[in-house]
Amino acid sequence: MSIWHNKHLSLESFDGLGKQTMGEYIGIRFSEVGDNYLKATMPVDHRTIQPYGLLHGGASVTLAETLGSVGAAMVIDPEQYICVGQEINANHIRGVKSGGMVTGIATPIHIGGSSHVWEIKIYDEAEKLVCISRLTVAILKKR
Repeated sequence: MSIWHNKHLSLESFDGLGKQTMGEYIGIRFSEVGDNYLKATMPVDHRTIQPYGLLHGGASVTLAETLGSVGAAMVIDPEQYICVGQEINANHIRGVKSGGMVTGIATPIHIGGSSHVWEIKIYDEAEKLVCISRLTVAILKKR
């Protein structure tokens, strides 16, 4: 059973979303929509690495927050509510060298009336866990 407000949510639903944002700048691309998850990819390149040539932890957190926030926004009724990030944490498990690609998968842990908690796992191209993050989002009534 789908968790999405729009029961026909598809990758095309994300066309134009995030234009002129950090996500667009660093190359985040939505790649899959399931009944209860979202996937996106991000390159490991000059925009997302730190001085050692490895994926920057902040870039991983950006991918995680993008996935979790967009996931939360796709669950709520956008005519009545907005969602805003409250807290995010991340554990960086392994490095990824420049030249690769990472994939993030966001799934909800809790979908409540006033808050959501999302888990985001980021994997390298060998499907090894790179980072695990948890995002808490407040659900606010539109004014």
